[in-house]
Amino acid sequence: MFYRERFGGPCGIHAFWPLMLALDRPDASHHRQEQQMLRNRQPLQHSDPIDTHQKALDVNLDPRRYGTFAEIGAGQEVVRWFFRVGGGAGTIAKSMSAYDMKVSDAIYGRAARYVCRERLQAMLDYEHKLNLDRLSDVRGETTTFFTFADTVSARNYHGTNACHGWMGIKFQAHPQDDDSQIIIHVRMLDDEAALQQEALGIVGVNLVHGAFALHHEPELLVASLLDGLSTSRIEIDMIEFSGIAFRHVDNRLMSLKLVELGLSGAAMFAASGEVLQPSEFFYRKAILVERGSFRPVCNVNLDMLHSAGQQFSKHPNVVGKEVVPVMELTMNNLKAAGEIDLSDFLARADVMAACGMPVMISDYFQYYRLAAYLSRYTKEKIAITMGAGSLLELFDEQYYTGLQGGILESFGRMFKNGLQVYCYPMLDAETGDLMTCDNMKIDPQLQHLFAYLRDCGGIIDVQNYDPACLKVRSRDVLEKIKSGDPAWESMVPEAVTEVIKRKCYFDYEPCEALEGI
Repeated sequence: MFYRERFGGPCGIHAFWPLMLALDRPDASHHRQEQQMLRNRQPLQHSDPIDTHQKALDVNLDPRRYGTFAEIGAGQEVVRWFFRVGGGAGTIAKSMSAYDMKVSDAIYGRAARYVCRERLQAMLDYEHKLNLDRLSDVRGETTTFFTFADTVSARNYHGTNACHGWMGIKFQAHPQDDDSQIIIHVRMLDDEAALQQEALGIVGVNLVHGAFALHHEPELLVASLLDGLSTSRIEIDMIEFSGIAFRHVDNRLMSLKLVELGLSGAAMFAASGEVLQPSEFFYRKAILVERGSFRPVCNVNLDMLHSAGQQFSKHPNVVGKEVVPVMELTMNNLKAAGEIDLSDFLARADVMAACGMPVMISDYFQYYRLAAYLSRYTKEKIAITMGAGSLLELFDEQYYTGLQGGILESFGRMFKNGLQVYCYPMLDAETGDLMTCDNMKIDPQLQHLFAYLRDCGGIIDVQNYDPACLKVRSRDVLEKIKSGDPAWESMVPEAVTEVIKRKCYFDYEPCEALEGI
């Protein structure tokens, strides 16, 4: 087997030990306790929060755990923790780094990219199967086998690469149990390769320990992933639980948890509920985003995306390219009534899924932050569609008091990469007047800025809209659902009607229930 270490030589781990030891030096009494526990092979008991050293030791001291560590791209940063704390011989069946691409292909099969989910899954499946095939007959009745793997692109010598990686663990929660799995995607934010490797090692230990100690409490597991780190060093923008131990876990809620805890600024999932990793989903695609409350999705929401999408797809830089429409929920919106109502969130997610839409949950209330986030993941055009009322609010200077450059700084950031805003007209229910960019009442001090953005194509009126949709407002639909007025059914897509009725979302009550009142 081929091994290579970042620090050179077959024993490069020793070059890293001084830094690791400086991070966590247990005192003499704790060391004596560890040595005694190593002899007895029983887990340590902790009353205080568990640090990385203790987490790795706890895994090593549990006689049930036995498995493989396979790491590509940043040295063996995770397994070195389990080696250095002691007791690793009882836990580590094999540690390897198929660092060379040809060697990696020979073991796991060819892949289009080496730092991708496909490669990680191949590593997990291959190594875990090896353990089960080789060792089940020998020790399967008392052992829970596992495989930890990661494939990472740490900072290169020139500092020109995207620093990110895929990391996962496939494991048995109990001896002879069916497999369970956790996969995460991380972005490493430190400026130095050594610091990125250190952070990667810590989050890897957190994942391994969490899989064993917290698999029955996945929300706590998610929260534990950045123990010993901060969001300024590591971002986790995707997590997926699968397998028997997580058969009751809704990965959409886990995506929400990532953003709620600040582990990521945004998370995504598909209409099927499958978790999406933004850099892979948006790769080489043009993006069209609609922000809303979607309580519920109404005809006007779909018409806004459809009509804006028609115009956007005709842009010279978009013609012939794939455009992905996305519905975005912000944390501000989800927390509008205080704490997040999980049942309300799932209701919204289900009606968006009924429309076949991928969903983004973001903590980017300011549009310029959303624009910057999306620009990370594609070099293609990005567009946002919004109603005329929302566009008018965009020119309200009170939202930019926290920026030194005020509204000018915000708009400079928002439109700097050629982003476009498609303005959907708004009908005044009382007067019947239609608000568009042509008659929008912008603050006189900002009219020149507004005119400039229109002239350069940054703000565009939506043209081919459905006039029948202009009278539809989600808050009116919600009121009609709650009051039992069947008129709401004509205001939403048929698939949304079916979901709301079947699951009694948004306080919907079947006719039979209303008749009995």
